[in-house]
Amino acid sequence: MDIDGEEETPQTHTIQARFVSDVGVEAGPPLDLPVNVTKQQLELILNALLKNEEQTPYLFFINDDEVRDSIQQTLGTKQLDVENVLDIVYQPQAVFRVRPVTRCTSSMPGHAEAIVSLSFSPNSLHLASGSGDTTLRLWDLTTETPHFTCTGHRNWVLSVAWSPDSLKVASADKAGEIRVWCPDTGKLLGRPLVGHKKWVSCLSWEPYHKNPECRYLASAGNDNDVRIWDVVLGTCTKTIAGHTAPVTAVRWGGSGLLYTSSRDRTIKMWRAEDGVLCKTFTGHAHWVNNLALNTDYVLRTGPFHPVMDRSKSYSMSDKTEMQKSALERYEKVCPDGVESFVSCSDDFTLYLWKSSQKQFITRMTGHQNVVNDVKYSPDVKLIASASFDKSVRLWRAGDGAFICAFRGHVQAVYTVAWSADSRLILSGSKDSTLKVWSVKERKLAQELPGHADEVFGVDWAPDGSRVASGGKDKVLKLWTY
Repeated sequence: MDIDGEEETPQTHTIQARFVSDVGVEAGPPLDLPVNVTKQQLELILNALLKNEEQTPYLFFINDDEVRDSIQQTLGTKQLDVENVLDIVYQPQAVFRVRPVTRCTSSMPGHAEAIVSLSFSPNSLHLASGSGDTTLRLWDLTTETPHFTCTGHRNWVLSVAWSPDSLKVASADKAGEIRVWCPDTGKLLGRPLVGHKKWVSCLSWEPYHKNPECRYLASAGNDNDVRIWDVVLGTCTKTIAGHTAPVTAVRWGGSGLLYTSSRDRTIKMWRAEDGVLCKTFTGHAHWVNNLALNTDYVLRTGPFHPVMDRSKSYSMSDKTEMQKSALERYEKVCPDGVESFVSCSDDFTLYLWKSSQKQFITRMTGHQNVVNDVKYSPDVKLIASASFDKSVRLWRAGDGAFICAFRGHVQAVYTVAWSADSRLILSGSKDSTLKVWSVKERKLAQELPGHADEVFGVDWAPDGSRVASGGKDKVLKLWTY
């Protein structure tokens, strides 16, 4: 748009406006801006105000409404308040973009039974999958071939979890046993962790910024207990009892708290150091199936920032630098140490909570069936939920407000994963397909058929490079752009 051309029309109103960051910091003094100033022009002005060396892309909001075109169009018919300064809230956008995955690059057979769990390592260099065939498999991502088959479990491998330094991977099975492996050799590290009396369905490592040695692991499952293990000594350091039904999810928060959800309809928060119960969160009318923390992504990737220049990647000996970087990233999301989290349930609802208060912030309704999975976007602005009602729903993370529903699956949606730039959502379904949804367009971006049966596990590599999926057809698939 030619600003000069606009100058000739005398009726162009100006308004006083100032740029304010999403945490309330003003970018400079108020400016006189024409009301028809466009988003692109706002971006140029802000980059100049902030003296950015490189042009950074921004999102702009006026009273929670995103400026998509111009200020005029955003304000619409609202009366302009000429007396007061208009606040334009800006948020830097992820500079790197994740491309939507469009094709399957490898179908890797090997597992003899359904693949029930899979996960990329925090540095995106490894992939592990657990299966009903009692093995954990490690895959070579450069050649996209099987790397190691880790044997020793006596029953289905239900859960896989990478240590935040990417140097260890833990797997847990239906017999209640946990094993920790070295991804570079495929060998067992230490001895199996034995103590649970029933299935272990969830694992969570102590965050990197708390302990760069990555030696503590929390586990929980159908015997209602949470256990904390020292994986170096191979011993259980703490057994935390309190739930009266199977535990469905455990998360080790960044401020030293453990969060657990259970089929006893409650979520509990414990102090990890001594196992003391801090709070019990009640509200759900049925089993709580899963939990997500607003810090999940930064805790998962810890010192491995996906935008980080790969050439600068730390030598693993420089643990203090890595710990500092992990702590900075955590504090950016959680400056006051108060974590938000969301729970999903068989009662068709989700609840949004804060670790500092007992009462839920909001109850999120709209799903017509069991809600099975929920995830925060990496930029912590959105929440995606997957339900047996065949839809994926998108919510605003701050207040749980409903944004939109993604429909297209013809059967239950089991699981969701976010791209690292928070622009795309991946869903895996009983209908044997994966689908990629665009947050901005609010519609289907890509359909990924190819599996011969239900898709149980999906993960998007933390650096955005590729997607992995697995399920009932025993085949692990890798997808990329």
